[in-house]
This record gives sequence, structure tokens and C-alpha cells, in this order.
Amino acid sequence: MITVHHLENSRSQRVLWLLEELGIDYEIRHYKRNAKTSLAPPELKAVHPLGKSPVITDGDLTIAESGAITEYLIDNYGEGRFKPAAGSAEALRNSYWMHYAEGTLMPLMVMSLIFSRIEQAPLLVRPIAKAIAGQVKKAYLGPNIRNNLAFVEAELGKSTWFAGEELSGSDFQMIFPLEAALLRVGSGGELPNMRAYVDRVHARPAYQRGLEKGGPYNLLS
Repeated sequence: MITVHHLENSRSQRVLWLLEELGIDYEIRHYKRNAKTSLAPPELKAVHPLGKSPVITDGDLTIAESGAITEYLIDNYGEGRFKPAAGSAEALRNSYWMHYAEGTLMPLMVMSLIFSRIEQAPLLVRPIAKAIAGQVKKAYLGPNIRNNLAFVEAELGKSTWFAGEELSGSDFQMIFPLEAALLRVGSGGELPNMRAYVDRVHARPAYQRGLEKGGPYNLLS
């Protein structure tokens, strides 16, 4: 039996969506974030040394990292689904977006969150903190985020899903950073293809089942 060690408001929500799409049995162990720091609880270190989510166990195997989990589940339980044919253009696109999600886009989202919190530093140092954070946002974060979101927006105008006309592993990887981007950075009016894509995912019964089982999901926390 697969067990998902599910941290609230985290990347593990996309693992639940994938499992629901695969239609296989699994169980969930829920973990709460620290109310003050938003960090994962120490109990997760008993599952994996880094103490982070997502992580799954499948028999004697413990697998961490969203991309590794996605590939493992599709390779072992997909029965040919969500994996474009080797050597095809769709396979190359799938590989690209699988890596892009956490290698390029998500770090920008995390940095945006971190610098927004720096701007809320204690009153004594807040003016300095806001000045530093503002410069980083202006010189680096803002331009890079806008460039990447424009790129994703344009690519989503080419096909229904990231690798083509069929759902693939890259979609399970990309949904989390796009949800974060639309909440933190851009409006649906400015990014219609991205909004339509996220709405398409949210409308899928498997996504809704995963959300119901995963519990409250608030990326602004």
C-alpha cells in the first residue's frame, strides 16, 4: 500500500491528484505546519532525513522529491498513461516541463514569498528590510518572474496540456507553481492561458477528489 506523507498547503497535493488519476489505492498521513514558522513538523524526519514533503512510502521504498515521485508512480502504476512515447516530440516537452517546474519556476515563487515576508520584519528594522527586498524584487525577481510567466503563457497557447494534447507527468509537476503564480503574482485577466489551464485541472474529478482527501489548501499561508 502506498502511503502519502501529506503536509498541508504543500507540493504533496499534486501527488494526491496523480494518485487519483491513476485510480490506485493509497493512504494519507496528515502533517500540520508550524503555526509560527510554516515549516514542516519534526515528525516528518522519521520518514525521510530532510523532514520535508512530499514523500511517499511503497512497501520498503521511501521516495522523496515531487519529480521522482511522479516518475515512480507513472512508471510503476501508469500502465502507459501520462508518459508520451519515447523519442517523440511530446516526450521531450514532457521532460522539459518536468524539470522546469522545480528547477526554474518554483524557486522564483519561493523567493517572492520569502522577500514578501522580509518586508514584514519587526518595526525597528522594517524600513531597511523593505528597501533591500524592494531592490531585489525590482532588479531580479520582478523581471525574471514576468519573463517566465510570459513564456509559460505563450507555451500554453500551443496545446491543451504541457506536453501536447494528452495529460502527462509534466502537468502534475507544473500545477503547483502555476497555482502559486496566479495567487501571488498575476491575475487571470493578464494570463488567460494560464488561468484556463489551472481551471481545466481544477475541474477534473480526480483533482477534486485529491483536494477533498488532502484537506484545506491555502498557498497564501
